[in-house]
Amino acid sequence: MKLYKNKLKRFYDICFSGLLLLLLLPLLLLIAMIVRLTSPGPAFYWSERVGANNQIFNMPKFRTMQINTPTVATHLLGDPTHYVTSIGHFLRRTSLDELPQLYSILCGDMSFVGPRPALYNQDDLIKLRVERGVHRLIPGLTGWAQINGRDELPIPIKVDLDEYYLQNQSLCFDLRIIVITLFKVLRRDGVAH
Repeated sequence: MKLYKNKLKRFYDICFSGLLLLLLLPLLLLIAMIVRLTSPGPAFYWSERVGANNQIFNMPKFRTMQINTPTVATHLLGDPTHYVTSIGHFLRRTSLDELPQLYSILCGDMSFVGPRPALYNQDDLIKLRVERGVHRLIPGLTGWAQINGRDELPIPIKVDLDEYYLQNQSLCFDLRIIVITLFKVLRRDGVAH
């Protein structure tokens, strides 16, 4: 298990993110073009996120919100649907807005599986993760908390699930999380906005 966490997981992340970026390049270009054509602003939104050991990195997503949207977690917006672009609803429901994060995985800022990276200003989440040691993990495109509630989870429960992942991390557990994620994305489970 230690070999997986220290070496093999990163090797798998590099191989599969590189392969997926190549295979999905036409789709990525098409989505970028549609985002640009349907609302003013860039195709990508670069969000300041908290990575392993609380290091800040810029995480790309396809832009699904208007360019004047406040930089806070979506659930903190009074009416998030007011800020979502016309194509943004579809991209968020299908999780296609997350595909540019394959770049972050390739660069090593993220992994396929880990706790979702907090926004730089989510102080309550960051503090709890530090208390539980979760901050040491490389954040993931998906994770144990993601498949057990995603946007609907209160922060303490999310951190409990992140800590469970920290204590039980393995190749089999990661593969289980990825398979469940694929089913949940197809069924659009846990997408609140």
